[in-house]
Amino acid sequence: MVRHVTLAMLALALAVTAVAATTVACGERGAKKTTIAVVPKGTTHEFWKSVHAGAIKAGREFDVEILWQGPLREDDREDQIKVVDTLVSRGIDGLLLAPLDEKALRQPVSGAVRAGIPVVIFDSRLDSEEPLSLVSTSNLVAGQMAGQHLAKVLGGKGNVIMMRLHEGAASTTAREQGFLDAIATYPGITVVSSNQYAGASTEGAYRMGENLLASNKAAQGNIQGIFTPNESTTFGMLRVLENSGLAGKIRFVGFDSSDKLVAGLRDGAIDGLVLQNPFAMGYIGVKTLVSYIKGERVPKMIDTGVAVVTRENMNQPEIKERLQPNLDQYLK
Repeated sequence: MVRHVTLAMLALALAVTAVAATTVACGERGAKKTTIAVVPKGTTHEFWKSVHAGAIKAGREFDVEILWQGPLREDDREDQIKVVDTLVSRGIDGLLLAPLDEKALRQPVSGAVRAGIPVVIFDSRLDSEEPLSLVSTSNLVAGQMAGQHLAKVLGGKGNVIMMRLHEGAASTTAREQGFLDAIATYPGITVVSSNQYAGASTEGAYRMGENLLASNKAAQGNIQGIFTPNESTTFGMLRVLENSGLAGKIRFVGFDSSDKLVAGLRDGAIDGLVLQNPFAMGYIGVKTLVSYIKGERVPKMIDTGVAVVTRENMNQPEIKERLQPNLDQYLK
């Protein structure tokens, strides 16, 4: 009799323990942080590091986990598609994506939406109505600002070159078109080359820059101005100008910022940098997703602003903060 009671008490104790363990496990699952994946076009350029820092700041502020993952090269569409598909399959709570191609990334985004994952696009638009919002620079306007500034430093006359990035990138395509639209309003300026693509790497930009300057006889004084639409094309062209002894002799307007580009601006090799706000893109993109997950309405388009930075305004506090942000507190 005593033995039967003891066994019954032991079974009851085990059952209570099992229920308690289940309750703890459920509590742990309930306490799991919201996870937002941030997928840039690439992971090497300073622009994307600023986006990453902004996303981390938002993650800390809104108590969400940030997963940062993207292709190494900014022309690897297949890798970016694989990254998105993998993140969707693991069950993230939100996706912040800078699509490498406005059409190629439609299907992965559609898969995320079908899986119940809200998607916000940043930096470069997607040819789709499925994302909640676009957080970006007004790239057409930014390109127009670049054209207007180059025309100003040229005094409204001269031969100019525009070196493109690569096909399919909506953001740089809009900048390139904006630049051409602005330059077309100056009858004294002739665009002698606007159809050459550098590719996604600085090395490719350097090689294409060399070819463009040589084929258009820049060393003989036939080229007065140059425009490049992103960080890698700007740095590649800067190196070409420096190595050929043409830095400061040909007017040059580029896009985005890095320590080497800032040095080129300060030294007179670059006449202007059209500056976006990548830190704000990362921060606002995450914030927008958090707001939606909480049931709040979010705007369809959020413009993060743009400015033309010159030697004259580069030390103004607001410009300087954008030009050389302190990212160590977020990325270390």
